[in-house]
Amino acid sequence: MTALRAALLQGPAGAPRTVADGLAALDDAARRAAARGARLLVTPELSLTGYALGDRVADLAEPADGPSARAVARIAAAHGVAVVYGYPERSGDAVHNSVQLIGPDGTPRANYRKTHLYGGFETTHFTPGDRLLVQADLDGVRLGLLVCYDVEFPETVRAHALAGTELLVVPTALMRPYDIVAGTVVPARAWESQLYLAYVNRLGSEGEFDFTGLSCLAAPDGTVPARAGRGEELLLADIDPSLLHASRTENTYLADRRPGLYTA
Repeated sequence: MTALRAALLQGPAGAPRTVADGLAALDDAARRAAARGARLLVTPELSLTGYALGDRVADLAEPADGPSARAVARIAAAHGVAVVYGYPERSGDAVHNSVQLIGPDGTPRANYRKTHLYGGFETTHFTPGDRLLVQADLDGVRLGLLVCYDVEFPETVRAHALAGTELLVVPTALMRPYDIVAGTVVPARAWESQLYLAYVNRLGSEGEFDFTGLSCLAAPDGTVPARAGRGEELLLADIDPSLLHASRTENTYLADRRPGLYTA
């Protein structure tokens, strides 16, 4: 079983001045990721626009097949690398905090709308999604998508594990002082649900928000093969199906569950 190499983009620092700036940063990261053998590039929450958007959210929102999606598709196809990016999604009168997976051939593979909104900014400007399980296959690995606060609920990650997700991709905008999420909660989620978890954060300050960095790839065996610091980084790490299989064989949490005891 061949490992899937993923690149995790922590940064760039600060919000893009325009969506064009966000696309330029994405193109540069995709080029660097592909040169280092990556097949998947993961970027932070709302990576195309920046997070601290205030009342500009509605003006910047685009449909899932809008101009920015087409631009990302061209970038993915040009570099032969799949891309997960965050953006405000327009769907009728609603705006969602969304992430989309574009395949290495430039075709859309999956679109997820954040289901658990955090804080006053998000609850004011976004509508929560109502579909938790969004998955796609890439090079024989089953990917699942969540966004930031979603991963802090054990039910969301366990649902993905039970549905066959092997790599859970979580673009995020984790703020200080909640470093415990990146340092403790994320590795625990990977261990307890026996999957890989790519947690990719913003960094620096945007408006009133101060982001922690500390992006990581957490593995099902309790290790953290890749961990960023507080600065801009492009982390490379491998998702190894053999390790995942061995870990699930050794740690039988999923098989040993007793769902009949867990109902209200």
